[in-house]
Amino acid sequence: VQLVESGGGLVQPGGSLRLSCTASGYVFRAYGMTWVRQAPGKGLELVSSISVRETLAYADSVRGRFTISRDNEKNTVYLQMNGLKIEDTARYYCVRGWKTVVVPGSQGTQVTVSS
Repeated sequence: VQLVESGGGLVQPGGSLRLSCTASGYVFRAYGMTWVRQAPGKGLELVSSISVRETLAYADSVRGRFTISRDNEKNTVYLQMNGLKIEDTARYYCVRGWKTVVVPGSQGTQVTVSS
């Protein structure tokens, strides 16, 4: 199983980013996917999750601002992040599974929200 995240960067408050996570090594469409994040000095936090049948889940802190989606043809899950806040600053990871919060094995992608 390999998961590769991309799309992070430095953005001003109120800005937008779209994260991507491309999977390989397993049947992507057979698993839910979850985005988690870790801010400096803090634990892992579930951000959003999408099931096999595209049921969606969001943390209260991002609901209404972030949108998760998946493209099974591209083995990719996305996280569209709008209205970014300073407190969204973290390293973002994707993990396999529905509402799964585990220590990621991937590199993640850094999102920094700063003016």
